[in-house]
Amino acid sequence: MSPFTGSAARTSDWRHLRCEITEGVANVTLARPEKLNALTFGAYADLRDLLAELSREKSVRALVLAGDGRGFCSGGDVDEIIGATLAMDTAQLLDFNRMTGQVVRAVRECPFPVIAAVHGVAAGAGAVLALAADFRVADPTARFSFLFTRVGLSGGDMGAAYLLPRVVGLGHATRLLMLGEPVRAPEAERIGLISRLTDEGGADEAAQTLARHLAEGPALAYAQTKALLTAELDMPLSAAVELDAATQALLMNGEDYAEFHAAFTSKRPPRWRGR
Repeated sequence: MSPFTGSAARTSDWRHLRCEITEGVANVTLARPEKLNALTFGAYADLRDLLAELSREKSVRALVLAGDGRGFCSGGDVDEIIGATLAMDTAQLLDFNRMTGQVVRAVRECPFPVIAAVHGVAAGAGAVLALAADFRVADPTARFSFLFTRVGLSGGDMGAAYLLPRVVGLGHATRLLMLGEPVRAPEAERIGLISRLTDEGGADEAAQTLARHLAEGPALAYAQTKALLTAELDMPLSAAVELDAATQALLMNGEDYAEFHAAFTSKRPPRWRGR
């Protein structure tokens, strides 16, 4: 995403979520605990726009996405979205589904690592939001459910059919997207859906620890690694190694690479600047 901004200032007040930035870590919390953080049209749009704004801020080096209350996110609100979509025409439905996909693209394309801190339910769109993150830190209460076929829709919603096989393999992805069965934390860890399993109640703290570690590191190196992981999913090897070579040549001409050498020879920790 481009770092160039227009004349409008960054939004400071979001209706459907909370956002606080501390020492390079953006903490974004879905804030409808009474509805298990079910997503509305406005919540999707807020997430899309917030991620675009944060992507233009040099101060943000990592983001933690969490849910308030008893769970991470129960998916789309049955009354406010499913009920409303029944009255929409095809053009309106296409606009809505494109918007939900834009949220996932924003998570994948933002230039900083995104960590999903998952406890309790992560269902439907909530499961895909966690899937799109670079890291999923979860406690034993976490359960992931890709419920789309259970409401009569395709399991390939919001990029799930693209992302999930690449995370857990085609066999597991087929089972999860076809059947919509819940996957509890132990199995999720076994098949690679969870990056780090914590003790109960420990997901938020572990996610914060990881975010601080990432925020203190070489931000440009992390951004380029994330970009390559996404871009090279569909590349042949010859194109991927050429892109790797071009990226490394650029980073080798950067300040952080020189700083590592200076720190190593001076026997001190590097002072990363993200340049």
